Amino acid sequence: MTHTAHPSHDAVLRARVALLGSQALPVRQEVAAYRVLAQVSPLAYLPLLTDALYEYSRHEFAHLPETALALRAEAVAAARRVYAMEPGRARLLVGALLRYKRQLARMGREAELDAVDQEIARVE
Repeated sequence: MTHTAHPSHDAVLRARVALLGSQALPVRQEVAAYRVLAQVSPLAYLPLLTDALYEYSRHEFAHLPETALALRAEAVAAARRVYAMEPGRARLLVGALLRYKRQLARMGREAELDAVDQEIARVE
């Protein structure tokens, strides 16, 4: 499912049931549920998606830096989509940018760090 397509009613229902279940979900399943629900309730689920993507990158893909970086970039994109006037947006976005920056630094991608620093300065 693409992020621009509207999820089906069944997909939304499955995501909500998964999150409301009594058992803790693996972070992979949390991310999948938040990806669906962020499309229908962005205010509620984009911050949760942002944090879950970071955890997913850190726990499941620490050994695959390119994948970890892509997940952190997706987290930054989710944080950017949070409404500008929403309290906590700046903290959420700066946090996501800092985690993205740390991954870039680990990978030796120094040329990209300046752009991240500039965006952090604009947000703060």
